[in-house]
Parts: sequence; structure tokens; C-alpha cells
Amino acid sequence: MSSISAPGLFHQSNLESIRTLFPHLRTGQIYLNHASLSPLSTRVVDVMTRYLQTHSDGSPVSYDDELQIEADCRTAVQKMIHAESKDRIALIGNTSDAINIVASGLPWQRGDRIILNDMEFPANVYPYYHLQEYGVVVDIIKCPDGRITTEMIARSITPRTRVVALSAVQFLSGFRADLVSIGAMCRDQGIWFVVDGIQAVGAIQVDVQKMKIDGLAAGAQKWQMSVQGTGFLYVNEALQEAIHPQFVGWLGVQDAWNFYNYGQPLASTAKRYEGGTVNHLGFCGMSKSLALLLDQGIPSIENHILALTRILTDGFRQIDGVMIYSPTNDSERAGIVTITLPAHVNAATVFKKLLAKNIVISLREGKLRYSPHFYNTPEEIQMAIETTKEFIEKDR
Repeated sequence: MSSISAPGLFHQSNLESIRTLFPHLRTGQIYLNHASLSPLSTRVVDVMTRYLQTHSDGSPVSYDDELQIEADCRTAVQKMIHAESKDRIALIGNTSDAINIVASGLPWQRGDRIILNDMEFPANVYPYYHLQEYGVVVDIIKCPDGRITTEMIARSITPRTRVVALSAVQFLSGFRADLVSIGAMCRDQGIWFVVDGIQAVGAIQVDVQKMKIDGLAAGAQKWQMSVQGTGFLYVNEALQEAIHPQFVGWLGVQDAWNFYNYGQPLASTAKRYEGGTVNHLGFCGMSKSLALLLDQGIPSIENHILALTRILTDGFRQIDGVMIYSPTNDSERAGIVTITLPAHVNAATVFKKLLAKNIVISLREGKLRYSPHFYNTPEEIQMAIETTKEFIEKDR
């Protein structure tokens, strides 16, 4: 299958085995849009189908089975991000809801400050902007070259800075932040470090303890390859202690089955943020999608993705007039390669032509964004490069 080799790529036999799990490949589709929404593997579809069948054919439904789904999913997330314990994981439906738990729950005082930057996806902005109504100040770092560094954040810190909010990987440029350095700085200065991990978890290695991340939010429909409506919030014990939840549900207390003990405390774990019944159908699928990634090994997945994005970057550099919007430094890139086309070329037209050729990418802010995953082959990448070049040249 593979005739193109590069350091870090999966072995051909391993790729062939992995690719049998993704039926969309049988259509010849080249799917390079995982920064938006991932296709589902047969393992995810099969387990969710069995769940639905069990709930429709009269089979006994055990709540213990539902609790096991939750436990399996929390454990898988714990392994993915190297959390201290599965008790540090709350199962949340999306990134926005997870970030809002932190943003709305901290004990803000008028004049407290939050550091953001001007590259963030809105999910990591609006929960903090909303706090301006209560006198909280949001400091926005300008990033003219598409990079946000430890030094830039350090220069923006004031005595009233309480939170540094940052995406691990930026959604448009694909810039990968130095989370280890930034996390260490925040910890040393007593500032909460809250990370939007949706463009990182499942694609690159994330270690919340090594990176000194206090809170990590991530929907699972992108690089984690789960269904929409699944995701998680990680909080360490210190951040959990600081958060006063604005919403509490019946399952968020210490003993949910002690129905008439209304005065009991919140759960001692991050489950306190889940409130009511979670999406067991979705989370049984998520546990399988994470298990597949863990089986392959996140370090190996990261190496494969970086090898593919290197091929993309090198290939696009050879196309006259194309500018690489994403970083090319190995330490600053992940799974996203975004390009700017020559001024006379209509990006929307090229995007539509690629889609008609069964090559799926994203059109974002007038740019083309490519985001391969661990099952993509270098041949698919080369085909995407060549087809993009063909359509650019035809539009000259």
C-alpha cells in the first residue's frame, strides 16, 4: 500500500490493519478534516449499536452497566492525559460547557484579570468574556505572527491575574504552545492554568501533571474520534477546591441514591460537575474510540501525524504563491496545516473542487486547513497536495 517513507510513520502492515476499521476509506475518500469532526471507527459504531439494541429489544438494562461505561470512559481519559486519578475526570458534553464550569465557578473579585490571546476559538473566549459583566478584566495578547509564547504571557501578567486560558493547539494556525514552560510559570506565580485541549488530545501527547495544567477541557468529536456530545473536564484537586459550581444536579452529590438526604455534600470527585444523567450511549462510544487510540499509543500516533504534516508542509512549499500559515518548527506544530492561496485564487472554489474529488478538508477564514490522523497514509497526503496544486494552477 505505501511506497512513501518518512521517519515516524506507522509500519505499512499496521496501517493496513488500522484502516480496516474505517469504512469511509472504501469509497476512496481522503479525509483530512479531523480538526473539525472525525469519522467513526467500526468499534465505536458497533458498541453504540449494541447499546441501542439492548435498550430497544426488551433486554434487561442494568444501571451497573451504565456506571461501568462511565468508569471505563473516565479511566481511558485518565490514561490519555496522564491524570492523577480517574476521579479527576468529569464527563461533559462539549468544550464550552466544560470551560464554563471553571469560568463561572471561580471566586472572582472585581478587578481580577484573565489572560487570553487573539487566536483562540470562541469556545475558549466567551465563557471568560462573560465575566466582564462582573468587573473581571480580560487581557488579550496580540499574536501577529501566529505564535503565543511563555515570554509573551509573562509580560502580560499583573498582580491581579488569576487565570491563563490557552488552547494547547490553535484551531486555525495549528500552533502548538509550550505547555510545560507556561504551566510551570503559572504554578510558580499562583495563577490557574486552564487549557482548551480539543485540538490536542488524541493527536499529541498531553500530560497534565508534567505540564502543570490545573484544568483541561476537550470535546471528543475531533482527534479523540468520538461522537458529538461527548467530552471531558479534568480538574486537579486544588482547582476543584476553588470552584464553587453554579449548577448542581442529583448525581453530583456524595451519595446520589440517598434520595431524601438533601443536605449532603457534593461528590468528592470531579463527578460533582456532571449533575444529572450523562450521555451513556455517546460515552460508551467514546470509551471505544479512546481505547483504539491508546492501543496504538499516543506517542506513535503523534509521530505518524507529525510525519504526515511534514509531508504536507514540504509539498505546499513547492507550489508557487502558496504561503504556509502554520508553524514549520517541529516543536510548534501538531496535526494542522493551514495554507493561504495566491491572491488571484479563490480559496472557496478550490475547497469545493477538492470536495468534489472526495478530498475532505476545511475552509477557515479564507484559508485551506488540512488535518490528517493516524490512519491516513503518505500517499493520501501526496494526492491531496497534487490535487490542490492542480486546482490552483487551473485558476491562474
